[in-house]
Amino acid sequence: MPDALTIAKTCARFADEIQAEDIVVLDLRGISSLADYFVICTATSLPHLKAVSRDVRLKTEEEIGEKPRSADGEATSMWLVIDYVDVVVHIFHEEKRSLYALEDLWSDAPRVELEPSVSES
Repeated sequence: MPDALTIAKTCARFADEIQAEDIVVLDLRGISSLADYFVICTATSLPHLKAVSRDVRLKTEEEIGEKPRSADGEATSMWLVIDYVDVVVHIFHEEKRSLYALEDLWSDAPRVELEPSVSES
């Protein structure tokens, strides 16, 4: 069974592979009981939003055997959430990410170092 950090980094990598932008992983351990990690990324269109969600879910399950407990949101809301219990993936349309500003809300959470191709997105 993969640990939360492995799940978070795997989700971030698959979001990067389908060209999600501005991928950030926040370490919430000791800060919040909601989750250990948030993965936050941006999609550039509604079809891209759906594709990022689909690929993150399917490829994470294929590679590490981890299925989400739930996935919530409609593409038209411009914010999709994938819940892996200890990891929550937030996929925003670029118009909504700044509105909800999760990085600002959780500004005291350290950022997890990602592979260069992921963090340069």
